[in-house]
Amino acid sequence: MGVSFDLFGTLVDADRPTDPAAAVAAELEKRDVRVPDDWADAYAEPHIDAPEGAEIPLPAHVSRALASRGVDYEGNAARRAVVAAFDPDVETRPGAREAVAAARERGPVAICSNCSVPELVGRTLVRSAFDRDDFDAVVSSVGCGWRKPAPEIFELTADELGVAPADLVHVGDDPGTDGGVEAVGGMALLLEEVSLADVPDRLATVSADEHSSND
Repeated sequence: MGVSFDLFGTLVDADRPTDPAAAVAAELEKRDVRVPDDWADAYAEPHIDAPEGAEIPLPAHVSRALASRGVDYEGNAARRAVVAAFDPDVETRPGAREAVAAARERGPVAICSNCSVPELVGRTLVRSAFDRDDFDAVVSSVGCGWRKPAPEIFELTADELGVAPADLVHVGDDPGTDGGVEAVGGMALLLEEVSLADVPDRLATVSADEHSSND
C-alpha cells in the first residue's frame, strides 16, 4: 500500500492572492513589463488549447496573455513574476504531521498536488513543519502535466511509490479532484468524511483489511 496526500488545504494552509491577476500585474510592473489596460480580461481569457485534464503552467498562460495584447518582454520575467506573486505564508494543519507519520508506517508516502505555479510546492514544503525527506515522492500537476482528477497524475504517483494504482490511498479535501483516485482503482480518504486527526486510524484499518484479504 502507498499513501499520497494532497498538499494545499489538506496538509497545509497557504495564503493566496485574493486577486491573482492584480498580483501578477504588480510583479510584472516591478520587472518593467508593460501591463495592458485590459489585463484583467486578458488574464481571464483562455490562451492555450490543452487536452482535457492537462495542466497549463501559469507562466505560460501569462506569457500568452501578454502576447495577445502585443506585449513583449525580455528573459523569464513572466515566470519570475508569477513565482513572486504566489509566494505564500504557510501554516501546517493540526494533525498533518501525525497523519504522514502514520502513513509512513504502512508504506511509501507521496505528495500529489494540483499547482500551476512552478516552485510553489517546494517553497510550501520548506515553510511547513515537514522535511522533504518525509516524502518518497513529490508529484505536482505543473511538474507532470496533469491535474487531478486526471487518472494520469494518480498513475504517476503510484508508479513513483512503486505500487499499483489500485494500492494507492489518497488523502485530500476536495471530492471533485482528490476523489479521482477511485477512477484508477485506488481509495480516497476525503476530509469531508474523515478528519485529519482520524486518518491514522483509518489507514490502520485499510492496512489490516488489505492484509486480511491477502491471507
